[in-house]
Amino acid sequence: MNIPQGALQYISTSDWGSVVAVESLQGGSINSVYLLETDFGPPSLLKTNSKCPKHMFARESDGLYALALAGGLRIPEVYKYGDDWLLMEYIPHSNPASNYWSTLGEGLAQIHLTVEDRFGFPEDNFIGNTIQLNSWTEDGHVFFAEHRLRFQGDMARGKGLLHEEDGKLLDRIAYRLTDFVPSQPASLIHGDLWSGNIISGPGGMPALVDPAAHFGWAEAELAMTSLFGQFDSEAYIAYERIRPLVPGYRDRIDIYNLYHLLNHLNIFGKTYLSRVQTILRKYG
Repeated sequence: MNIPQGALQYISTSDWGSVVAVESLQGGSINSVYLLETDFGPPSLLKTNSKCPKHMFARESDGLYALALAGGLRIPEVYKYGDDWLLMEYIPHSNPASNYWSTLGEGLAQIHLTVEDRFGFPEDNFIGNTIQLNSWTEDGHVFFAEHRLRFQGDMARGKGLLHEEDGKLLDRIAYRLTDFVPSQPASLIHGDLWSGNIISGPGGMPALVDPAAHFGWAEAELAMTSLFGQFDSEAYIAYERIRPLVPGYRDRIDIYNLYHLLNHLNIFGKTYLSRVQTILRKYG
């Protein structure tokens, strides 16, 4: 592969010497991922995507920086990025330690204790390769209704993926969000927290990667952890020792996950339509 010139320039000016080995790694469905070895520098991770949306890697860098600033869990350091590449710290994998799940729960709660007085983020970013709207909004229900549910729903309707009747049900849910979801603070969240974006790093301790970070509902973050599999119960117990959940949380999980299922419908197509429709008909 051709290493981007900007990445090579960073390696050179950092006195890492030359790149001596490049290994292709199994990444996500969006980017190509490589492990770079140099003469004198640390192993580093290079992500490339010649067709990525503009500023995608810049926004990922912003999210990683915000999560690292919050503390709580290990976040890879970003070295440099360009329009179609990102060079960052490589976190080697290891088997999870006995306290892996409790550490994950405690660390996630610590991140969620970082709060803002409004919902959003300084810039729009991306969830997968879909734009994620983050315009600052005072009201969390308005933020989730407009910038999460209705935005994804309008996109799905525009692609012919969502039927007219389903669209009406979605609008009804968005309008009635206050009936389902209690008021909550605007917490810093990873934004795309499923098992594929969590690494068991050195010492068997968890690290987070590939964020879609913003200030949103912490409950929505936890809900996504049950969308594709489930965290070990130790993680949730440890989380609630630091940040207890409002009663009735489990009744709200589907509402929160509707955003992610709509996003998957828009990215991957009608495979996800039935799951979307089940929630729409349950709450709409």
